[in-house]
Amino acid sequence: MRYELVIFDNDGVLVDSEPIANTLLAEYLTELGHPTSYQESLRDYMGSAVHRVHDLVEERTGEKLPEDFDATLHARTVAAFQQELEPVPGIADVLGKLVADGVPYCVASSSSHERIRAGHRKTGMDQWFEEEWIFSSEDVGRGKPAPDLFLHAAERMGVRPERCVVIEDSPLGVEAARAAGMAVYGFTSMMPADRLTGVTGYFSDMSQLPELLA
Repeated sequence: MRYELVIFDNDGVLVDSEPIANTLLAEYLTELGHPTSYQESLRDYMGSAVHRVHDLVEERTGEKLPEDFDATLHARTVAAFQQELEPVPGIADVLGKLVADGVPYCVASSSSHERIRAGHRKTGMDQWFEEEWIFSSEDVGRGKPAPDLFLHAAERMGVRPERCVVIEDSPLGVEAARAAGMAVYGFTSMMPADRLTGVTGYFSDMSQLPELLA
């Protein structure tokens, strides 16, 4: 394999959380007087840390979101995950092949550590990821599209950025991976390929990924 480390995004790549999370975010913003559709949530916020929601709302309306916005959104999201969340189809086979081939991997997510772990426990992803292989935007000063999170993950895993490959499904994540100097494959199960510009390659089904990485 030509890469020494595979870095997975979490939401939409390991766990099928984007439909749940963006439905809840759109509903909550609308409830607070900032009408937002599901498609608008995907367009504006998919793959980003929650600070982007605050920044865009204030930029567009001049209003700040409530101080308890993050805590309320988190509580609603985790509760929904516990009821509905499933792994992305085929991801366990991909991880199993990486283990069999001895290829290191990790996860670098815009989500909080607590939300990542809640999703992993619900979907069985926790059996595939050691604690030291999980990285969150909470670990760095700037989340995606800044490269900081991916560079942090590579440093902690002991691999040079140019020897890493990122698996992403959002434009912000692709931008972050490219800024980090890493190869990046775009997963197009939810996001059209033309939104994931500059990727090393595309795939629409997890069964296609091992061949791309070989």
